Amino acid sequence: MELFDRPNNNAAFKATTHKEAVILVHLNFNDPSFAESEQEFIELVGSTGAKIAEVVHGKRQRPDAKFFAGSGKIDEIKEHVFANNAVLVLFNHDLSPSQERNIEKKIECRVIGRTGLILDIFARRARSHEGKLQVELAQLKHLSTRLVRGWTHLERQKGGIGMRGPGETQLESDRRLLSQRIKSLKKRLSKVQSQRNQGRRSRQRSEIAVVSLVGYTNMGKSTLFNRLTSSDVYADNRLFATLDPTLRRVKLIDTQALVMADTVGFIRQLPHDLVESFSSTLEETRDASLLIHVVEAGADRDDLMSHVDEVLHQIGADEVPQLIVCNKIDQLEDHPARMDRNADGLITRVWLSAKTGEGMDLLRQTLQEYFPENADKYENSN
Repeated sequence: MELFDRPNNNAAFKATTHKEAVILVHLNFNDPSFAESEQEFIELVGSTGAKIAEVVHGKRQRPDAKFFAGSGKIDEIKEHVFANNAVLVLFNHDLSPSQERNIEKKIECRVIGRTGLILDIFARRARSHEGKLQVELAQLKHLSTRLVRGWTHLERQKGGIGMRGPGETQLESDRRLLSQRIKSLKKRLSKVQSQRNQGRRSRQRSEIAVVSLVGYTNMGKSTLFNRLTSSDVYADNRLFATLDPTLRRVKLIDTQALVMADTVGFIRQLPHDLVESFSSTLEETRDASLLIHVVEAGADRDDLMSHVDEVLHQIGADEVPQLIVCNKIDQLEDHPARMDRNADGLITRVWLSAKTGEGMDLLRQTLQEYFPENADKYENSN
C-alpha cells in the first residue's frame, strides 16, 4: 500500500462525520471575538454534515504545552467522547503534532485541529482540476508535519534478503514519497498557472479591466456574481460553497470591456498553506483594477472586513481600490437600496440585495462611473 492510500486524519473525518457524533472544543484565550469565532466554528463543522454531540468550553491564559487544553479539561473531553460514543474531536485551534498525539492517546479518539477541518472542507468543495490540485498540495504540506501520528510501522526498517544493513526507515520512505508528490503537484500547478497568466496578459494588452469579488465566506459573492453576469455559478448558504475561480464578462450600457472574477471566500485564521497553494488563483485579485468587497449589511462588518483585509495584505492585494457592497438588505427592516459617496463625490458603498435584485441597478451605475472609458478601449483593441 502506498503512502497516499493510507488513511490520514482528513480521510477518517470524511468517512465518519456523516453518521457518527463529534465533540467540539473551543477555548477562550481572552479573545474578544470568542462568541463569533465559536459560531463560525459550529457553522464550519455543520457544513460537513457532522452530528455535533457536545461543545466543550474552557478558559486559559495560554495553551498547555502537552495537552493544549490542560489535563483536567482533557479528562472532561474524554468523558464526553465515551458518553456520546464520539469518533472524532475537533479543536477550534491549531494544535502541534505532539499535542494531537498526546490528546489522542489520552482520550482514545481521533483529534483534528482547525486547519485540518478547513482543509477537509476545501477538499469537499473543489470541483475544477486546478482547485483539486491546490487543495491536495495544501493537505500534503499539512500532513508532512504529522507523518508520525497513528502509524504503528514507522520505526521498523526494511529488511529481508538483499535488504540488510542500515536500510531506510519507513518514516524516511514516507517522507520521500510525500516530497515527490508535493514536487509533482507544484509542477502541474505551474503549468496551469502559466495558462492563467496568458489569459491575464491578453486582457491587459486589450486594456480590459478586471473587477474581483472578495469578502468573508457566505456573504453572497456568488449570488451577486450571477446577478451581474447572468451566470449560473454554484451558490449556497454555507461556508466555502464556491472555491474555484470564475471569470465572466459584465454587460453594462456603455462599458463593454469589463471582466468580473469570483474568488474563494475568506475566513478567520485561513491556513497559511492554503493561501500559498491558492496563490495563482488569488493573483486575479491582486491584479484587479477594483475589488468589490462584499459584506453582510446586518453583520459586524468591521471585524469581518479586517480578516479579509489581512488576507489581501498576505497576497499583495491591499493596495487595490475597494468598493464596499453591503449585501442582504432584504433581511433588514426599512433599509432601502442606496449609494454612499465620499467628500469627493466618489461612490464608496452600495447597499443592495443580490438575492432579490434590489439595488443591482445602483451597482451597475457605480461600475459605469468607475470605468467610463472601457467601451472605447475595447473597440480600439479589436
